[in-house]
This record gives sequence, C-alpha cells and structure tokens, in this order.
Amino acid sequence: MHKPAAIVGRDRQWRAMQRFLHGSGAEETQCGSLRLGLVSGRRRTGKTQLLTAVCEAVGGLYIACVQDEGDLAARRRFASAITEHAGLRNTIRGEPESWERLLRAALETSARVSPAGSPAVVVIDEFPYVMANAPQLPSLIQHLYDESQQGRGPGGRLILCGSALSVMHTLLSGTQPLRGRAMMDMRLNALDYREAAQLWHLQDPEVAFRVHACVGGIPGYRPLMPSVPTAVDDFDGWVTDNLLSVDIGVFTRTEVDYLLREDPRITARSVYYDILSAVAQGARTPAKIGAAIGRDNNAVRYPIGVLESAGYLTKAHDLHRHGKPTISVCDPIIRFDRLITAPHLGQLELGRVEPVWRAAAPTFRSNILGPHFEELAREWVHRFAPDELGRPIGFGQVGFGSVQDDRGRAKHDIDVIATEGDRVRLIGEAKATLARRGLPDLERLDAIRQLLAREGKDTTETVTALFSATGFTTDLVEAAGSRADTVLVDLKRLYGLG
Repeated sequence: MHKPAAIVGRDRQWRAMQRFLHGSGAEETQCGSLRLGLVSGRRRTGKTQLLTAVCEAVGGLYIACVQDEGDLAARRRFASAITEHAGLRNTIRGEPESWERLLRAALETSARVSPAGSPAVVVIDEFPYVMANAPQLPSLIQHLYDESQQGRGPGGRLILCGSALSVMHTLLSGTQPLRGRAMMDMRLNALDYREAAQLWHLQDPEVAFRVHACVGGIPGYRPLMPSVPTAVDDFDGWVTDNLLSVDIGVFTRTEVDYLLREDPRITARSVYYDILSAVAQGARTPAKIGAAIGRDNNAVRYPIGVLESAGYLTKAHDLHRHGKPTISVCDPIIRFDRLITAPHLGQLELGRVEPVWRAAAPTFRSNILGPHFEELAREWVHRFAPDELGRPIGFGQVGFGSVQDDRGRAKHDIDVIATEGDRVRLIGEAKATLARRGLPDLERLDAIRQLLAREGKDTTETVTALFSATGFTTDLVEAAGSRADTVLVDLKRLYGLG
C-alpha cells in the first residue's frame, strides 16, 4: 500500500495506518477479529484526504457524517453508503435499520467486497456529528468489538474520525465504552514548516517563512488559495487577496469562527475570542489574561483549558528556571486574526484592505514574524538539527529559558535552549529583525554560557546557535568559522537549502 504522491508528509502516519490495517504481515487481514482505530485533528488538517486514500487503496467503505443532521436522515445516509459500496441500487424506503444492524452490515459488506488480500475497512468520518443524536453508538461498537474478539461477530477494521477533539478524546477516557479497545489513536497535527513549503511549492525560504507565519502547516488552506506568492514582492498582495478579504472563504475571522464552533464545549464564544486576543497581545498567565479581559483569575482557567485541549493555546515552561508556565497562541491563523484582522474588522468590511495591511506592518513584524521565527528555531533544533549536526539521539528537551545574573543584576532571556538533566546541550538566539546578527550576539551567548556554568550546569559540550532571518555580519561569520561549537542558521539553512 503506497502513499499517494498528492499527500505531502504524513509518512509516519501512513506507516502506522499500514500496521493497523495489515498487522505484522503474518496475521490474517481479511478475517481476524475487529480492530478499532481513531483519527482526530483540527479542521483542515487533511484527515479526510488521508482516510479516503486508505479506502481507495484497500477498497474500504468510507462514510461521511453531516453536522446537524437528524438521526433518521443520518441512518438513511449510512444505509445508502453501504448499498452503494455493495454495488446495489439504493432502494431504501421508510424507516432504515437500527444503528446496531447498520454497523454490522457495514463491516460485513466491506468484508464481502474487499479485494483479496485486503482487510475489510470501514471509515466513519466526522463521527461526533452522528453521535450527537445517537449517543449509544460507542456502546454498540463496544458490543460488536467484544463479540468479534469471541469469534461471534464481524471482523475487519473500523476507523472513527472527527474534528471535535474533546469528543474524540473522551471516547477512550475514563469509563467510556471504547476505553482500552482502540489499537490506533492517531492525532493528525499540522505539517512541519518544511513540509508546508513543499505543499505550497515555495522555493524562496523567506516567502515560505512568511506564509507559514500566517497559516501554518494546515493542508486544507492550500486548495482554497489558488494564488501562491512566489517572491517576497508578491506576499502583500497574497495576504490582502486572501486572509483579509471579507468575501473569501479563508477570511481569517470566518475561519476562526468555524474552528471554535467545532468544539461543543465552546458556547459563549465572545469569552474565548477575548482570551485568544489577550494571549496574542502578550498576556501569558491566567492572572494577566483575566486582568486583560476584565475577569477573575479563576473564571478564565476553564476556557483556557478548553482552548489548550483543542490545540489553539499551548503552555510551556522555562527550561532553566522551572517557574509557572507561559501561555501562547499556537495556531498561526488564530494569532493572525486576533492581531491583524480583529482590531480592524470594521475597516476591512468597508473594503479598506490595503490601508489596514500597511498600518498593521509593525505588528506583523514584531508580534507575528518575531515570535514565529523563535518557534521555528526551536523546531529546527528538535526536529532537524540532530541529523544535520550529527547528533542522532537529539539534544534533549528543547524550549526557551532565562538565567539570572546576580552580579550584573539582570535577567537574560534565552530564545532557544536544549537541556538533558544538568547538561546544557544548546543555547541560541533567534531574531527576525531587519538588522543582521553580529559579533555582540555571540558574545552575549558566551556570557550566558558562563552564567549557566557558574550555576553548576554542565556546558562543556554546549552548542552555541545564532538564528537570523536576515543573515549575519562578516565578523560574526569569521568568528563562527573558527569555532567548532558555534552554528549560524539563516532561513536557507532553516529550510534545509544550504
């Protein structure tokens, strides 16, 4: 089963899917007992593309559920998909079968029509939609699963998929019927930044960096934007024609509203919008977020937790000082909407797109490009540096940090730090400013390294890394060239182009 060329990345997930479908190769695939798998991920991450490709490869039955559809209509849709897969004319009249009989029929039909040597596969996409009016479905699937393990029910592979992460994760939690029965629990995240550049066919690393800072690595945005900025001069027009145009499907305010609607726990969306705006603008703790939106500290903890579990906010600790976690927006399109679109929504609705984008240029550079470049620098250390710097086992835990200089009465922030116990494997500074990084930046990192050693950290093998979106001065390049412990990473190297 070969991964289609149209699917960018997802090599690990495709291999996991192959193992789920076919096992070790010594097991039977056509008969055997039922295997249950879950696939989840936020809207537009490519779940449907992956699962339809799997069904096409093995002749599986794919059933798409519809939001806000009644139980009767949902059962009719389910039955129609089964008869169509069996090659029969749809003659369903009146009341369709019960859910228990439909589930059994889906597995049995898939087993009958699957090609020789292929497992019987049934995919139920957007399972939370149908479960809203049929909450008994997990229990019915549990009974089918248990019967199959005892040799009294149909075998095959049943995959449940959904965008409502809270619902999908609840399926396997606590005392839920399906707990302990899923062989696969795959969460489809965004593509990494190099895969995203491949998806968009972007050759210029500066353009790729800017596009990723706006929309991240979400595959579903690519088909909605026919134009692609091939050079930096095209980027402004691409933003105004797509992300800031009210009448376009990827207008960021519309997209964020869709994202929040996916989670049934998010009802009073105004509170969640306010929290996302506060975090995007720099509020990093529940107390500061509450103060920014005029609410009590405890009143914002639950919605913060909801946004974190939905994948829109993330918490990270200072790897050196181990203080309270800081909260940040981890979805680029939400960050763009909260910082650029939302404050100027009235003007955008009047069609004043270009003036809004010009006025937002400082915010875009300092509050979006700057933090995003730091994130990519940390991702490079975690994901790519082990191979590219000859450290196959990696650099340990990667994040940000800070160190206190008691003698100088100052605190130094570290944009990138990698630690393994008391060993500091790497420290780095990452800047997307217009100015190139110079020798003073290297001297600052050397001073931080000495402070860490003074605190008892092992820095004997620490790599010093400087990341710059605009390059480096000649004296810094010469100094780094004479030191084996220093690495300079510009956008080309960040994207694996040099």
